[in-house]
Amino acid sequence: MDHGHHSGMWVPGDAPTLGRLFLPHLDGWSVLPVLSVLGLVLYLGAVVRLRRTGVTWPWWRTASWIAGTVSLFAVTGTWFNGYSMVLFSLHMTQHMVLSMLSPLFLLCAAPVTLALRTLPRGRGLAGVPRALLLDGLHSRLARAVSSPVFTVPLFIASLYGIYFTPVFDALMDDPIGHQFMLAHFVVTGLLFFGPVLAQDPWPRSVGHGGRILELLVPVPFHAFFGVAVMMASSLVVDSFAEPPAGWGVDPLQDQGVAGGIAWSFGELPTALVLAVVLFSWMNSEERRGRRLDRAADRTEDAELEAYNARLRSLSASSDR
Repeated sequence: MDHGHHSGMWVPGDAPTLGRLFLPHLDGWSVLPVLSVLGLVLYLGAVVRLRRTGVTWPWWRTASWIAGTVSLFAVTGTWFNGYSMVLFSLHMTQHMVLSMLSPLFLLCAAPVTLALRTLPRGRGLAGVPRALLLDGLHSRLARAVSSPVFTVPLFIASLYGIYFTPVFDALMDDPIGHQFMLAHFVVTGLLFFGPVLAQDPWPRSVGHGGRILELLVPVPFHAFFGVAVMMASSLVVDSFAEPPAGWGVDPLQDQGVAGGIAWSFGELPTALVLAVVLFSWMNSEERRGRRLDRAADRTEDAELEAYNARLRSLSASSDR
């Protein structure tokens, strides 16, 4: 079987260079790049619409959405995607960007909040999208798929379950399977990081401690996966067994690089998210402290007032 073509999937003929990696290229089944462009247009449209009503939307949220959609397009709508069909190291980079980088940018952009603010309310047809979004957020299904019992195993399975089983080669050989796998990486990242980042109304809210725990549970699994691929003395998956002869790529060496990418890539996004959660925790504790202080001031004043009133009534009765 000729792995060079991947049954009809396009692979660049020239060896990869930095200049060639990000040349745009779309196939008939390029779902994610199309969605990323569509998402960018809709989001910017919503921001403009909000501005017209006199409401400002934080610039950094918009910047974050642009970064998310651009990063999605960069690894799926370009030669990068073609190269990732034959080089494990580039496939692993693609996987990490789609599951750990793009989702963080997209989630920090708070698209649900933006949608709820800009979609029309009301009983007619116009109000349907907003009502559906709210129903979806409160649905039993949404609560189930956003539960850590589902998201954490899914996150871990998208490493072990795909690469250490025949699933990967099967998906790589089918254009639709390949698109499904790429979409699966993105959805897994969104579901996993959504409740942890907590930038948007989410079907399930977690306290800061719980969010940190959820974030850290997969870390050892992720690291071990990377190390296992790095240390493997034979090829883990068949898809990358025969890179084009002229490219001078040693598949086993390339697999080692892929493992290193998986191992190191997990650390940085996790550290960043941890910082965000800790920062918001400190802020909320500080706010809570200030609120309690204010409440205490009010209660003390009230108690003092009551005490004085009682003294006055006592002195009034003793004067009689």
